[in-house]
Amino acid sequence: MRVWAGESGLRRGAPGAMSRVRALAAFVAALTLLLAACASIDPPSHPTAANLVPIAAPQTTGGAETSPERKRLVDAFGGEYSAPAVERYLNEILARLAQQSDTPSEPYRVTILDSPVVNAFALPTGEIFITRGLLTLANDSSEVAAVMAHEIAHITARHAAQRAELEKTAQLFTRVSDQVLDRPQEGEAVQARMQLSIARFSRQQEFEADQIGIGVIAKSGFDPYAASRFLTSLGRWSALRTAMIGAGSADKPDMMATHPSTPERVAQAVVEAQKFGAPGVGETGRDEYLNVVDGIAYGDNPEQGLVRGTRFLHPKLGFAFQAPDGFTLENQSAALIGVGEGGAQALRLDSIALSPSTSLEDELATGWIDGVKTSSIESLPGGDYPMAIAVAQGDQWSFRLGAVRVGDRVFRLIFAAHSLTPAVDARFRAAIRSFHRLRPEEATEAQALRLRVVDAQAGDTTESMAQRMSPEERAVGQFLVLNGLDREGPLVAGQRYKIIAP
Repeated sequence: MRVWAGESGLRRGAPGAMSRVRALAAFVAALTLLLAACASIDPPSHPTAANLVPIAAPQTTGGAETSPERKRLVDAFGGEYSAPAVERYLNEILARLAQQSDTPSEPYRVTILDSPVVNAFALPTGEIFITRGLLTLANDSSEVAAVMAHEIAHITARHAAQRAELEKTAQLFTRVSDQVLDRPQEGEAVQARMQLSIARFSRQQEFEADQIGIGVIAKSGFDPYAASRFLTSLGRWSALRTAMIGAGSADKPDMMATHPSTPERVAQAVVEAQKFGAPGVGETGRDEYLNVVDGIAYGDNPEQGLVRGTRFLHPKLGFAFQAPDGFTLENQSAALIGVGEGGAQALRLDSIALSPSTSLEDELATGWIDGVKTSSIESLPGGDYPMAIAVAQGDQWSFRLGAVRVGDRVFRLIFAAHSLTPAVDARFRAAIRSFHRLRPEEATEAQALRLRVVDAQAGDTTESMAQRMSPEERAVGQFLVLNGLDREGPLVAGQRYKIIAP
């Protein structure tokens, strides 16, 4: 959770980011009501899921740094991640791949994005963007080479340019419908459909990029089966993440949104690799890769807040919050989102600027949820910060609202449940009361996690290695996915494995 900025209350504007979350049906139903327009953690100029995937950018003499698409991507995915040694290593691989591509003279360059989300993008300028989350998922040089070769293929096949043409068509249709035919609703509907197409590569483009990319890595001397291995890991990572949080990121779609990993696609990648030989052909570069990524940041950036089980710690803003037992939290750039009781309960924490002359009670009375009446407004004394609470009752959902003033901002806690029984409401009220100044021991705990590469000892198993992991939630599953393993059991003594630790 970054330093929250921006206005746009829950009661204002167009459908908000969380309406796009791939979540449990009940969770979506509850928070779609909430987010008529969401307050944000980041400035409102940041793009939404509908336009995160870059469109084609014209070649300019000013270089990639001047590209608005580049700036948009870097801003949306946490900025650039500083890891010079990793970047040099990736650029060496990229130069090797470029020699076997259809555009060997293209000055390709990689930028690492400071995001735990697993994703990669390409711009027609030759810019390749890889999140640090993707780097932690890859297990060797050939896998990350497969990702970059896939992105190069999107450039050489002009897939981004095709999306740009779709965007131009959508914009033209909207202008014609709006200004000439006086049918703005028709134009908006078509534009919405077009933007959905622009936001993801078509199925055929993905298969084409896989085919081209596998050929490039094979000709470059890398293991051509790396593509199918990484696609498998990608699918397993997405499944684990969905099981842990019950939803995907609303404003930062993961790689599954733009590069779906289907069994059919994995199978076709294997068939394509078989054209270059049986498994075992080509270089993997496992040890070299693990040496490079050892110590890379993992998970949330402490500057943006950290989820620790049911707790949320924000060392930069100096507060902490305890969600009800059984809730699973995900820190997004727009808000902290939580799911509980199998999707029957949900929470959202965000913030807005509020004048000191406006009381918390008056702010609650404005009605945060569009079309739902707010009542039972009261102050909540005794906490580290001024607090007020209220109830909002809808047709199918009930909401407990909490407002907490911290300086010139108000943090808004919103809980949703099918029925606000006394027991449920007591849990929600206790969670609101838990909002407090960060304690010294919590500040010590709120440190960055990193990917650590360790040697397995004799007798080590997936379970014993997972016990060294932090956080501990689904540690075995995380260990298996991170290391490309498909079953629990003994490990190979002396072999190197990735774990998560401070």
